[in-house]
Amino acid sequence: MKLKSSEKTPAPKKTLPPEELLSVRDWLRFLMSRMGAAEVSFGQGFVDAWDEAVYLVLHTLHLPLDRLEPFLDAALTVDECERLMRVVERRCEEREPAAYITGEAWLGGLRFRVDPRVIIPRSHIFELMQDGFSPWLDDTGAPGRILDLCTGSACLAIAAAHTFPDAEVDAVDLSADALKVAQLNIHDHGLRDRVEVLHGDLFEPLEGRRYDLILSNPPYVTDAAMDALPEEFRKEPAMALGAGADGMDIVRRIVAEAGRHLNPGGLLLIEIGHNQAEAEAALPDLPLVWLDTDSATAPVFLLRAEDLPQ
Repeated sequence: MKLKSSEKTPAPKKTLPPEELLSVRDWLRFLMSRMGAAEVSFGQGFVDAWDEAVYLVLHTLHLPLDRLEPFLDAALTVDECERLMRVVERRCEEREPAAYITGEAWLGGLRFRVDPRVIIPRSHIFELMQDGFSPWLDDTGAPGRILDLCTGSACLAIAAAHTFPDAEVDAVDLSADALKVAQLNIHDHGLRDRVEVLHGDLFEPLEGRRYDLILSNPPYVTDAAMDALPEEFRKEPAMALGAGADGMDIVRRIVAEAGRHLNPGGLLLIEIGHNQAEAEAALPDLPLVWLDTDSATAPVFLLRAEDLPQ
């Protein structure tokens, strides 16, 4: 039956928040309980329910993200409770990642815009960047030209530009949609004169360009792991995650071509997560140097220009 022009489709019914939830403290407990009952998955910026609940509640209430204590017993308005209830539904029922709910993600003190066009920033390479990749760059000094392959939101490209303020950075991705988000982030960080975005398949748009440092956090999830991904991770672009039966389809290509784009003494760093065994099997003839971070063992390998196929 068609609606008459004067009739309107009824608005979806709101889920009213429980009347007992009066304070920030109440909502933190409630959100953690709901996340536990829903068995939500973490790992997209947060490692546990407490940290994620604190972030979501403070962000929704427009409160400082680093100052929870003064607000724990603050009473909330009806409107604030309704907004928090919608966040609870999106996170626990719709299984939407926290970063897509808030439209932002953080690496250290750097904020990045994110939405479902890009994978949510999380990187072991960023951890290694905090000491300037020492001792690996100690002999050559700070890089003048840096490349970030599979840049996504451009988080690593932007972090590298902040870490090495005299460097010029190229950021490449196959997804035109992802690069639209990358451009927004580059603008937000005031780096349009130093970070160039290029659209293409790995090194395809980089003919004749050479670098002192190439970074990549490429797709490396195996087919089997893709089939077993939690619902939250399925909200991210599949092309930014999956990379064949052993997860090494993109890594093989990067390693095969990187030597033609590195200056003498240059370094290639590739993040592969928990796939150390797969990487060693895929690249048996190369002297992979495995780098540990505070949060993981051997999630990144390093190769020097001289060790790569030319």
